[in-house]
Amino acid sequence: MTHSSAALVIGIKRHSSESLTSISILIGALILTGYAAKTASLLAGGVQAAPATGPAGIVLKYKMPAGLILRYQDAGKTVESTNVMGQSSETVATNSGLQSFQAKGLKGSDYILSVTIDDAAMSIISPQGDLSPDLSSIRGKGFDMVLSPKGVEVDVSAAESLTFQIAGIVRNLASGFKIFFPDLPDKPVKLGDSWPTSLVIDDKAGTMNRRNEIQIVNTFEAIETVDGMECVRIVSKLTGAVSGKGGQQGADLLITGTTKGTDIWYFAPKEGRFVKSTSEAVSELTIAVTGPHSVTIPMTQKRTSEVKLVSR
Repeated sequence: MTHSSAALVIGIKRHSSESLTSISILIGALILTGYAAKTASLLAGGVQAAPATGPAGIVLKYKMPAGLILRYQDAGKTVESTNVMGQSSETVATNSGLQSFQAKGLKGSDYILSVTIDDAAMSIISPQGDLSPDLSSIRGKGFDMVLSPKGVEVDVSAAESLTFQIAGIVRNLASGFKIFFPDLPDKPVKLGDSWPTSLVIDDKAGTMNRRNEIQIVNTFEAIETVDGMECVRIVSKLTGAVSGKGGQQGADLLITGTTKGTDIWYFAPKEGRFVKSTSEAVSELTIAVTGPHSVTIPMTQKRTSEVKLVSR
């Protein structure tokens, strides 16, 4: 979940740390915060032999009876590095949050969930100093979303109304909640089974638009007990392409690059609940700046994040 950005200064001939950081933060506003799942610290749990599931395997689906309340805690860190004309710049962003999901009933065959942002915090430290945003505008606020039994976020558009600013750039919560819950396989799965999934994530910050097209191979690796719940452990290997474009102060920006990473996530079939996950991802990007002065900026974004169910 989350986030960063600022105004772009284009003085290429006088590339100060301020101009480099401004470009970095503007692109950082479009940091991808998760893929197949948001993530969580690995809790102690013994690996067990797979249960006797029979030839049909295990059916994975979310179970959200009306009145159920689930609370998830998340944390993440992104380190963004650039090097232009021999000048290096690094921005470090950390975030944490606590969200409650209350099941309200059904919309067709899908679940209506009332989401409340119980807590949210973010720190952004750059060569320009502390650019940490004020998140008081979203704390305690909420919205409704629609989730399918297979984990597809059918509708999170109401989250667009929950906004905050980072260095003058307006952001909203919709992009993070579009990928909060792991997508589940359509068919029953057995230990060792693999299946593909894909994601297309569009995001916008200020004048910049970014698209992440992600291909995922998921593998059912083990059964573990986590917080008293018998869970399947899924390892998801991610690869993808990043593209984007925008403009600032008379200059055009074009982003191209690749992303790769790994998610490890846990789902409790009996309870029908996403329990926790951990994630690591690296994006290697190139930002081509054209205008009065032109330059190509290489950028590396390294992201780790975690999510865990803390109340059920």
